[in-house]
Amino acid sequence: MKRLRLKKSVIHFLIIIICLGVGTWFILNYGQKFFQEKIYKNNYESDLVEHGFTTEEAKELIKLFDDDKLDVILINEPNSKIIELAKEKYFIFDNLSRYISYYDNNPTVSIKDVIALVNTKNDLEKYPTDLASDTSLNKSILVNKYYSLPEDYIPENLVTISNSYAYDDNKVTSEAYEAFINMWNKANEDGWKLIINSSYRSYASQKEVYDDYVKRYGTTKAEELAARPGFSEHQTGLAIDVFEMNNQLTSTFKDSEAYTWLKENAYLYGFIERYPEGKENITGYSAEAWHWRYVGEKIAKVIHDEDITFDEYYAYYIENQA
Repeated sequence: MKRLRLKKSVIHFLIIIICLGVGTWFILNYGQKFFQEKIYKNNYESDLVEHGFTTEEAKELIKLFDDDKLDVILINEPNSKIIELAKEKYFIFDNLSRYISYYDNNPTVSIKDVIALVNTKNDLEKYPTDLASDTSLNKSILVNKYYSLPEDYIPENLVTISNSYAYDDNKVTSEAYEAFINMWNKANEDGWKLIINSSYRSYASQKEVYDDYVKRYGTTKAEELAARPGFSEHQTGLAIDVFEMNNQLTSTFKDSEAYTWLKENAYLYGFIERYPEGKENITGYSAEAWHWRYVGEKIAKVIHDEDITFDEYYAYYIENQA
């Protein structure tokens, strides 16, 4: 019995030694790190408070941002709007100072709109000379009042559209053409006969249209209606102006059932309404119910589901991810 008790005592002793060893190992390997991080975060909290944020704001900022971003915040003027901005879906940290600047100058604009406007560069001067459209993106290319194409750019795989779907001498890329035919067939089944009256435009033809608008309406109005040469996405071969055979007026097409059909179905074939009503401050153009752009089914679905413009999509999902 004594030998048994001795063995049990030895076993208990060994268990205690093992537990102490494991505990010591855990403290050495993880405890130090834990306490260092806690102290480090507490230092950020005190630094942020000292910088001008409240304790509650400091804690919220620590939750929202990693150390590198907190360091950036600490070298800029404190602003409680940072938290509100960061909680918006399309927030991009690199645009933070521009968000704040835009909001300070436009205090009646909502935080959501500030994010959208700054992401799409609407806080900057239009028609810059230093931003070129990334032609390697193919159907995801962005051309607007900030990103332009060179005078000699011609898209690859341009094909002439059959007169069954368009008026004479209209061209689009082969991928956009195939998608349009599929969409046309479905629309036709549902009782609508779509017709394209404008598509690919060369730099020279853009210049002709733009100059005509300037002559008729003046520069300000002309730039609400047409792009400067090189800044029109018609040059990509991915944009189409589409109507229905029984309604081909720009003034009434938006009220037609064919337009409603496009709004509900075009994204399924990779097309988006490029300049929708209510988004003029983002796209820079008056609403054009007839202007549709091919971006592919995947992108079109996101734009449709999230109710955003292609400009917003590009800024957040393409440019921000690069």
